[in-house]
Amino acid sequence: MSAGATRVALDGVRNAPSLLEGMRAIEGLSDAATSENETAEAVRVLLAAVLDPTDQLAAMGAVLALGGVRDERAGSALVTVLREGPSYLRDHAAWALGGCQLLPSALPILVETVIFGDFRGMLAQRTLESWALRNPDDVRVSVARGLATTTVTAARSRLVETLGLVPGDATQALLRAVALGELEDQTTRATAIAALGDPPPTRERREKGFTPPASTLGVLAMLAAQPGPLAPVAQLALDDLRAVAEPRSTERVEGARTVAQLFLHADIDGALTHAGRGDTGGIATLLVHLGDALLRAEPPVCRVLTLSRGRSAAAVSALADVENPGHHYLSVPLWGPAPQAARAWPLWIAARRGIRRVLRVAGQVDALHLRMADVGSLAAASAAHELAVPLVLTLAPDPHALVATREHSGELTRANVGDVDEVEHLVFRDSLLRQLARRSEHVVVFPRPDLERDLRDLLGIDVDDEEVRLSVVPEGINLPAVDAALEHAAGDGAGTEPPALAELDALLDTLPDDRRGLPLAISVGRLHPVKGMATLVAAWAADPDLSSRCNLLLVGGDLDEPNDDERAQLDLIASVVPTDSAASAGLLLAGHRPNATVTAWLAATRHGRGEVAAPRGIYVSASLKEEFGIAILEAMAAGLVVVAPGNGGPATYVTSGESGVLADTASPEALAAAVVAALDLAASPEADSTAERTMATVRDRFGIDTMAASLAGVYEQVATDRPTARAGGKAS
Repeated sequence: MSAGATRVALDGVRNAPSLLEGMRAIEGLSDAATSENETAEAVRVLLAAVLDPTDQLAAMGAVLALGGVRDERAGSALVTVLREGPSYLRDHAAWALGGCQLLPSALPILVETVIFGDFRGMLAQRTLESWALRNPDDVRVSVARGLATTTVTAARSRLVETLGLVPGDATQALLRAVALGELEDQTTRATAIAALGDPPPTRERREKGFTPPASTLGVLAMLAAQPGPLAPVAQLALDDLRAVAEPRSTERVEGARTVAQLFLHADIDGALTHAGRGDTGGIATLLVHLGDALLRAEPPVCRVLTLSRGRSAAAVSALADVENPGHHYLSVPLWGPAPQAARAWPLWIAARRGIRRVLRVAGQVDALHLRMADVGSLAAASAAHELAVPLVLTLAPDPHALVATREHSGELTRANVGDVDEVEHLVFRDSLLRQLARRSEHVVVFPRPDLERDLRDLLGIDVDDEEVRLSVVPEGINLPAVDAALEHAAGDGAGTEPPALAELDALLDTLPDDRRGLPLAISVGRLHPVKGMATLVAAWAADPDLSSRCNLLLVGGDLDEPNDDERAQLDLIASVVPTDSAASAGLLLAGHRPNATVTAWLAATRHGRGEVAAPRGIYVSASLKEEFGIAILEAMAAGLVVVAPGNGGPATYVTSGESGVLADTASPEALAAAVVAALDLAASPEADSTAERTMATVRDRFGIDTMAASLAGVYEQVATDRPTARAGGKAS
């Protein structure tokens, strides 16, 4: 009996004191299995763990470790798991197969997995992509067979997208046929057209250069000239091919820094017209204000490129002046309806293509700033690695903080973590975040009450490690906008009131007479489970003393066309307070509003609105977690007493019992008590002087220009310390 290193590493996963430490130990298990000499015994040891239903974490780790064992029995075991293993292990089998040599028996199963789609389909595509670089003919034939027998549009589109990952003239011919196929659905044709402009970056292409096939150029030129929605897709593909053939110079110009920042799950514009809708939350607000502030910062940033989802036509027009200084809003084209962030993993190919396009056309990019372990960062890391663009990562314990909380409560255990992982992809996201941290030239973190402990326990990072370049940078808010809103709300502003206040008055006019004259408790955020809006309504409605003291104003969510998460939250709210009688009960659902409107409403919550809303309202964040809390800071800048979650960033700037109340937001009873306490603070004789001190603190520490200056220093350090060029390649 041997395979000692594998046994020891597997015990490290099994005996880890927490689930998070067990997840981190999976990497060591994979390394041990990869270097094992006694491969047959290593396979046997790992299979025993796979078959143990009492420790799902160890089983997932064992499946991933099998991908590194150079033994045909390991590959066969992975194929079996993918075909007929427990459902929670199949994602990991599709992922692990990417570390094996091509297995003919796995090809049809992987193609079927692509047809099924979702997160597992994305993993299957990544494995097929890695195999296609060495065995393009085998992969092409298998995908083409699947295409020949599949009629469902979404599945055909995924297969065509996968086909685009395969190098070779034969692939180009198949893609041209689909692109021109008048009987094909437009979605499938658009996928083929985009793939024609994005041939795989083979070693031969890197060494000898690239000349686009004349036949492909001709097809794309013809399609770009035709009217209809496919024309901008074809134009982008045509531009992509030309950019690959004639790349722009990325020679650095001293003092002319360019920074790119990304949030894929929102359609971001300078006016923040979609704020609070779907996944367009505080990060969209932050990127808009931060991008503008970076242009004013020292050291100077010449260009800011803010990337978000969009359409092909918008991408074409936005790239026209990207060489000019300023803040550019650039689209990553995504065909079809936008999925929720948690379900957006299948977009990785289109996202990578769109991000690569922006980075390539922009020329010199000194840093690409990523902020989460999502599909956008997965795609961006690959594109940045290929083009030698430095990464900066804002590292937050997501999903780590919630994993620790749920394990502590007993909700998450070794016996069910695999079932949860199948939905939330915890192991993959943890692995992705650690890979991003290693690849980044600099890591940024938010302040936390015990930052060193949280970095160590939640993320496995030692702040004393000299190899870790780390800066603590608080988020910031647009203070001039808050000041202007306060002036108008207090009646001190010049001219007429902004339309936002008239909109609020119209909403308040729906209150019955017995609810008029009460202060507002306002909450701003997405209608998503983690934001706790339904919990807040339940807490407020269940406490008659509380609901009689204030009206509750919820701002956020698409009320007309809600996504699945929004609909679920609205249903939960309606089960407590029926929608058709919500205003009669004092509950006002405002839906998503532009950031300028939200700022005006926060100021009005403090100063009141005549006879319909009393002054000295409060702000409530019922979020299960807040890494920092932009909306909370905006409320404090407006002089509001706030309720905020007791864990995470808010605890570093909310003084409980003075500027606000820190609460266990997972408990409706604790949340209700915190709202009552906040109303008492707001009504106290010291409230005005406390508000002035709070507002001064926010202005001193949390302005957007303060944040921008800190980050500009980070970007300057990255730009000056980085070598002129780095070898290209494909991120794993």
